[in-house]
Amino acid sequence: MALPNTITITELSQRSGVQASALRFYESIGLIDSERTGGNHRRYPRATLRVVSVIRVAQGLGLSLREIADALKSLPDGRSPTAEDWERMSTAWGEALDARIGQLQQLRDDLSECIGCGCLSLERCALFNTDDRAARKGAGPRYLLGDRSEQA
Repeated sequence: MALPNTITITELSQRSGVQASALRFYESIGLIDSERTGGNHRRYPRATLRVVSVIRVAQGLGLSLREIADALKSLPDGRSPTAEDWERMSTAWGEALDARIGQLQQLRDDLSECIGCGCLSLERCALFNTDDRAARKGAGPRYLLGDRSEQA
């Protein structure tokens, strides 16, 4: 017997476009919750569809499941996000994305610099050897030998 105002995992999967295995994973890490029938079948509150939609959008933005979980945990009583909640989450995520964009632009610029000079020198490389840290680690190709420690 179906629980009132709930949907099955199949219905949630079809309506959200998320595989049932992913929904079970989301549940296992606490992103969504289900109730169980007497036959131990999952039933999700209909509002879970909104939560799964938020998860999909956030993942599409490149956010980690931990970042998404943190945002969802901020909701009172674990309810599904309202328009106001979405505005707050998207603003915070936008700031985090702006910071990532800045980091990626710096990485791109460093990479372009490296390709542009053509040196492939670990002595001068801005990507792998900022301020010639490798010189303090001893002779030889330290990074190529797997020495990635930051200690001098």
